[in-house]
Amino acid sequence: MQTAIISVKKIAQKGRILFSSKYLLYTNVGISIASSALGDVIVQSGEKVSDQSKQWDKIRTAQLAVTGAAIGPFCHYWYIFLDWYLPGKTGRILVKKLLLDQFVCSPVVIGSFLGMTCYMEGKTVKDMKTEMKEKGATLYITEWLVWPPAQVINFCFLPTRFRVLYDSSISLGFDCYYSKVKYGKNS
Repeated sequence: MQTAIISVKKIAQKGRILFSSKYLLYTNVGISIASSALGDVIVQSGEKVSDQSKQWDKIRTAQLAVTGAAIGPFCHYWYIFLDWYLPGKTGRILVKKLLLDQFVCSPVVIGSFLGMTCYMEGKTVKDMKTEMKEKGATLYITEWLVWPPAQVINFCFLPTRFRVLYDSSISLGFDCYYSKVKYGKNS
């Protein structure tokens, strides 16, 4: 019992270090990379089970990890900016944060995701624009269903340093959806 308590204390101490201001950017980027890659692995596992795919596409997973590496820092600084620009937790502030998040952050994340994956796949600018219109619209509509309720919890109850962690826990499901929309057979 004593050993278990000591182990929990050590884990908690490591967690405090990872979420300290000194390491928070690295922690958030690592979480974002892991979430993006894991979301794709989950989708590809489902594709293998349903015989849509014969083998795991490691390049695809690596490409999605790269999108996580780019989007992670953006999200890290986005939440810092929002709390600086709109300090407080009143209803009016919450609505402003939600609207900024949906009208600024969501399009940037979706555009970055689709733009980077198209670029890494060697697609033409014309193909990229088509994909942005078709798949971007699908992702954006779904973002409006998922993120405002999730962000109410994020903005009202969590300190800034835990926002990307919380965001990524919700985002794991959304990363699966991004992968499915991007690479799904019916897309």
